[in-house]
Order: sequence, then C-alpha cells, then structure tokens
Amino acid sequence: MLTRSLVTLSALLTVSAFSTTATAADSCGSVTIADMNWNSASLLAHVDQYILQHGFGCDAELVPGDTVPTGTSMIEKGEPDVAPELWQISLKTALDKGVAEKRLRYAGQSLSDGGEEGFWVPEYMVKKMPELATIEGIRKHAKLFTHPEDPDKSMMMGCPAGWACQISASNIFDALKLEESGFELVDPGSGAGLSGAIAKAYERKEPWFGYYWAPTAVLGKYKMVKVDFGTGVDQDHYMKCLTQPDCLEPKVSMYPSSPVYTVTTESFAAESPAAYTYLTSRSFTNKQMNELLAWMESNQADGEFAALHFLENYSDIWTAWVPSKVADKIKSSM
Repeated sequence: MLTRSLVTLSALLTVSAFSTTATAADSCGSVTIADMNWNSASLLAHVDQYILQHGFGCDAELVPGDTVPTGTSMIEKGEPDVAPELWQISLKTALDKGVAEKRLRYAGQSLSDGGEEGFWVPEYMVKKMPELATIEGIRKHAKLFTHPEDPDKSMMMGCPAGWACQISASNIFDALKLEESGFELVDPGSGAGLSGAIAKAYERKEPWFGYYWAPTAVLGKYKMVKVDFGTGVDQDHYMKCLTQPDCLEPKVSMYPSSPVYTVTTESFAAESPAAYTYLTSRSFTNKQMNELLAWMESNQADGEFAALHFLENYSDIWTAWVPSKVADKIKSSM
C-alpha cells in the first residue's frame, strides 16, 4: 500500500487542484510551505501539503527553507506562506516583531511539548539504580561512566563543537561542579558521533551519560531518562547567562522547553481561514515525533514517504485536526 501510494503521490498532488471543487479552491488558493532541511520539519511540511491539497483544495507547493532565512523572508517579503516548524528561541525577537506588525501569526505549536534538552542516561541503568535519574546519583556513581582514555576520570558526552548547545551544556556542566566529581566533558566531534555513542552504549548495555535533545530518532529508538538536577528551570538565568559564552557565574538550571511553532503570514491566515484553522490544531507530542523519526531512520525514508506512512497508519491522530468531511476527502485520496 505504501509503495503504491508513494509512486502515485506526485501525480496526485499535481492533479488535485483540478479534482477539487471550485468553491474549495477559491477558499484556499495557492499556498507555499517551507520544507526545512531536518527530518521532523520535512515530515511536517509534507503532511501539511497533502492535507491542505487533498482536504482543503489548496494548490500547495513546497519550497526549500531553513530557520533564519525562512523567518526573515516571511517577515520582509510575505513568503513562504507557512513555516511548519520554527524554533522560537532562534528567532524570538524577530518573530514577535513580525506578529506585532501584523505580518505573521503564530498558528499553533508544532510540538506540543516543545523542544526538549537535557542530560540523559539509558533507562536500563535507572531500572537497576533508580538514583541515577538524579544528579546526586550521577555524582555518587561517577566511576560507572568510565573515560575511555583516562581510567582515573569519568566521562560526560557533551554537545558538538560549533553547535549552540555546546555553550549551554558546558556552562551547566560547570554549574553542577561535575569536574569535582571526576567528570570530563568530552566533545563527540559531530552530531553523528553523539548519536552513535548512545547507540553503541545501548547495544552493549554499557553506562552512558551526556547531552541530547528531543524530538529525535535516537530518543525514539533508545529509551533514555532525563537526569533531574533538582532545581527546576530558571528561565531568566538560562537565557541571560547559561546560553552565553561569557557566563562567568553559571547557576544550575534545568533546560527550559523551547517553544516550536507553526508560523504563517498574516495574509494567508486572513485569506484561507479554514486551512489556517487546521494549522492551529496540527500538533505532535515529542513521543509521537520521536517514534516517527525512528521509523524514518530505520526505513531510510524522506519526508514525503514518512508523511504517507503517517497518514495511512496514524489516522487516530490526524483526523482530530480536521472536520470529518475533510478527513473523508483525505482518506479517499490515498
């Protein structure tokens, strides 16, 4: 079923504008959707394209996108019409200004849990030693996390050099005084190196402690537990100090959730209210997205193939986002 659907998807998208009623087309018209260059965003873009086209009669086109250039273009040029997944923390000031000037709208949260960061350990370790779910337990059992190059030290895997998360992970490592417990913060070298380290540890059931984030294929495939620092979130200190390279007096804080929104232009929201309402309802939990990203990785699937997989196998989720008549149209198109 999936193979047949994938083969025919391009043709279906091409002819759908001609197969919908004139009334539906008039109520939506042409829509451009940013297809970002990471898996969750590409999946969202293809899901939106299919639903808008087959359910609402839109002439939906995907255009290449990335966080900063897409957000900037939407504010300055009014295009594309839809950015399915924008991490607000990267563009908060500019996006808020665009909304205030009635150029943009926050349609809804792409990820209802927000982007999630933290220091993690494998679930199998916590099942054996529940206290490892806390930073006190990590310090107490630091010797479990053997450093591969120095038996006298323990290892915490950090964020790759050059990534923004390297700054916050390093500052929180210092604030937790983990070096005093014998830990060294180790650079994994790349995103692939970081995910590969988790996979290797999990397959061998070895100890692992380090930074990671969600939603990701890794956390969809491997069950991990986020370590509790016992402090809650200090949003102000996190933003003003822990994310800054010159944070001189870092204090312990859990990572705040990073709001992840679907953003549209004001003109699209005003001219296509039914389609806009769908986007206000369309949202994934991190658990749902982790599972889908893990499926994408296991099946070497792109956003288009994954969107079909989702629409065919998760109707209990997406039918809640649209009116029943729209859901029937989408189902009949597959």
